[in-house]
Amino acid sequence: VQLQASGGGLVQAGGPLRLSCAASGRTFSTYNMGWFRQAPGKEREFVAAISRSGDRTLYADSVKGRFTISRDNAKNTVYLQMNSLKPEDTAVYYCATDGSLSLSVVAGAYYFWGQGTQVTVSS
Repeated sequence: VQLQASGGGLVQAGGPLRLSCAASGRTFSTYNMGWFRQAPGKEREFVAAISRSGDRTLYADSVKGRFTISRDNAKNTVYLQMNSLKPEDTAVYYCATDGSLSLSVVAGAYYFWGQGTQVTVSS
């Protein structure tokens, strides 16, 4: 599986941004999908995850109520709608696949990763 993340950019605090992650191959619907982010000098952290069918989601406390993860299995794409962005959301955002039975917040459970897309939120 190859993942291509896009949609990052520079946005003012309080603004929205939508990230997309397009996957190659016919097995997209067999994976849970996750979004992680990594800010300079910090470890990669979990942001959100969504189950294979999209019926279950999981969010980090820091983004709950502001970010929404969704997927379109017909388009092999997972999205991250980010609203009310804050300067502390500035990071490189990565999408990843997870074959586990349950949603995971642990980066080690994900084994295919996209290249990342930069999100910068100005104050």
